[in-house]
Amino acid sequence: MAVDGIDLVGCEFDCSMDACFTAFDKNGDGKLDIDEFRLITRALFRNDRGRIYTLEEEKLKEIFNVFDQNGDGYIDIDEFTFCWNHWIKIIVRPIAVFLIIDVQNDFISGTLNISNCSAQQNGFEVIEPINRILETVQFDAVFYSLDWHPSDHVSFIDNIKLREIHPESPLMADNAKTYDTVIFAGPPPMKQRLWPRHCVQDTWGSELHKDLKVLNNAIKVYKGTNPEVDSYSVFWDNKKLTETTLSAQLRMKNATDIYICGLAYDVCVGATAVDALAIGYRTILMDDCSRGVDLLDIEKTKNTVVKNNGVIVNSDQVKAMVEGRDRRPELGYKLAMELKANLVSS
Repeated sequence: MAVDGIDLVGCEFDCSMDACFTAFDKNGDGKLDIDEFRLITRALFRNDRGRIYTLEEEKLKEIFNVFDQNGDGYIDIDEFTFCWNHWIKIIVRPIAVFLIIDVQNDFISGTLNISNCSAQQNGFEVIEPINRILETVQFDAVFYSLDWHPSDHVSFIDNIKLREIHPESPLMADNAKTYDTVIFAGPPPMKQRLWPRHCVQDTWGSELHKDLKVLNNAIKVYKGTNPEVDSYSVFWDNKKLTETTLSAQLRMKNATDIYICGLAYDVCVGATAVDALAIGYRTILMDDCSRGVDLLDIEKTKNTVVKNNGVIVNSDQVKAMVEGRDRRPELGYKLAMELKANLVSS
């Protein structure tokens, strides 16, 4: 296959760095201008069926400027070395982890069965596509998160009278209902959505569903263990006071890409995806492997992920992406912007 005269069969980033640089240096002047760099992006951002993804011109210029570190309008061989090692190699050979969020009994058929929520989505439907991915896609690591609440947890509506309600709370203990939001007195004052009692530690409701495939070498991450603060994201509690073990585990594995799915789409899945993007990970949200509580909030979650250069895909697209054969420009742009931020801070 050739793109604008460049033979990509002989050099689709599987060759040496020098050979790749030479292949795209069309005029042989020992440096890449933005038109030659554009050829690189056209070779990078495509899928295994030959479709070339569009990269907006403004984003192309932003990426080019990250690697044109001396600002002379060219990427020389030294600058390309940085580009090769920190951008191209990651795009072509990502380190991908699979994060399966809270596929637990209580969310599927127990006390917080999400099919009873306003979106009326069936949590059981995520199990088959998740299992299929686990059987067919080779991730560098697989994580399962579990809501793991003590019995006196602040989110349980039947515990509402255990804590003082702030005078400015829109609802008081006597008139608050399930799924309402109240403000506890603190300190500091804290907004809290009220849920049915769910996923209490070491109960049937807190167990992963029996039909979910659980890999032997997978890592389990427990969240929501502090009775005084809820924890939607698998990275942090809602006050961002305490980290789970996830961040450290991801750093140990040098993860670059996080594939996220599970329950509930607009609560724990969405919060985790937003945190992953904020930390700097290339983040992929798996639509058909997630189910949620509220349709409007699900759409807000999707919009937030896309706005922050994440990608939303279905499970049948995942294998090619994990293997580096389907390379999305949004993720390449996200990586370049993280490199830019790191260069500025250092």
